[in-house]
Amino acid sequence: MYNLKTELWNSSFAEGKVILMDKPLTWTSFDIVKKIRTMIKIPKVGHAGTLDPLATGLLIVCTGKYTKKINEYMAQEKEYTGTFTLGATTPTYDLESAPEFVSTLDHITHEMIHQATEQFKGEIMQIPPIHSAIKQGGTPVYILARKGKEVKMEPRKITIKEFEITRIELPIVEFKVVCSTGTYIRSLAYDFGNALGCGGHLSSLRRTRIGTFHVNDASNVESFTQMVSEMKEDIV
Repeated sequence: MYNLKTELWNSSFAEGKVILMDKPLTWTSFDIVKKIRTMIKIPKVGHAGTLDPLATGLLIVCTGKYTKKINEYMAQEKEYTGTFTLGATTPTYDLESAPEFVSTLDHITHEMIHQATEQFKGEIMQIPPIHSAIKQGGTPVYILARKGKEVKMEPRKITIKEFEITRIELPIVEFKVVCSTGTYIRSLAYDFGNALGCGGHLSSLRRTRIGTFHVNDASNVESFTQMVSEMKEDIV
């Protein structure tokens, strides 16, 4: 039976919507897309910029015709907050692998930490981590790395507009970064630790902004699920 409210519901998402989601810890970006696709019954759903499973924060999800805007959103400036842990590196540059090459922090001062940010500001060349989704020969390099195959990553030009240390409680250093698309905060953590001569890795990460979209305006999975459920009840 024809139902006008159902038609309006379907055409609304099919025509195109931008959904701001606050991705929870351990979820992949595709987990969010799959969840929304299942709830709204629209196959054309995609996200504008991957967040690693151990990162949280803003994920832009597009539906219907708005999926054509994904590249536009991905190209916009991004803002992150999080923590580096100094004194050890990890193979993945984050907490997905165990710390190694542990070193002392006795020589590290607050002044050194603040000064070390300067060399990473502006337009710089950055080498992406080998444990990333970048493809070589059609295969994501993290798959090659996990198989023990040699992977060589070429440096890429990125821009770090702001790099601020907001709190220091060694070995933990809290930061805020505003950067261009293509920036790997995991690589920044690794390079920052090397610059200090003690090693470092990313221990937490939250994306707070993409362009003019802010995580404060995003829905979490629970609230979005509730909203969709209520909308569905309205059209029955």
